[in-house]
Amino acid sequence: MTSPPFPIEPARDDADRAACARMMCETDPWITLGRSYDRCLVAVSDPGRELHVARAKAGEVAGFILITMKGQFPGYIASVCVAATARGSGLGTQLVAFAERRIHRESPNVFLCVSSFNHRARALYERLGYQYIGSLKDYIVPGHDELLYRKTIGPWNSFTPTT
Repeated sequence: MTSPPFPIEPARDDADRAACARMMCETDPWITLGRSYDRCLVAVSDPGRELHVARAKAGEVAGFILITMKGQFPGYIASVCVAATARGSGLGTQLVAFAERRIHRESPNVFLCVSSFNHRARALYERLGYQYIGSLKDYIVPGHDELLYRKTIGPWNSFTPTT
């Protein structure tokens, strides 16, 4: 059974970014990928990305999603992270759905990479309709591939942005 939806909003300040970086560096896949708190903080503080946080009832960050809307693959979900206390609540699905709505205002495609060892995330993305595109062998660390997935609502030539 899932809990009621968490409110999702843009990160407010450095405290939100610090909470996201802490959450990230203390869990897989980022532990296996060797991401320190400082590297995670740089990632969630990148002004070229959008950081959206989900808040628990008490206002603390329960999860987040990091989106890139520029570059060769606009509409790239760079990171999805759910606090240990919120796992199994449906928050991961809610964050991905939020990102899809946001991205589809400007792009017909949503892209993401998932680590080959992250079986739960792979199952989630496949259940949500993402299709496996290909493997980036030893992309971040030796022995583990990053798997590229895509979900689309149609080709670019027939897409009309809503923003």
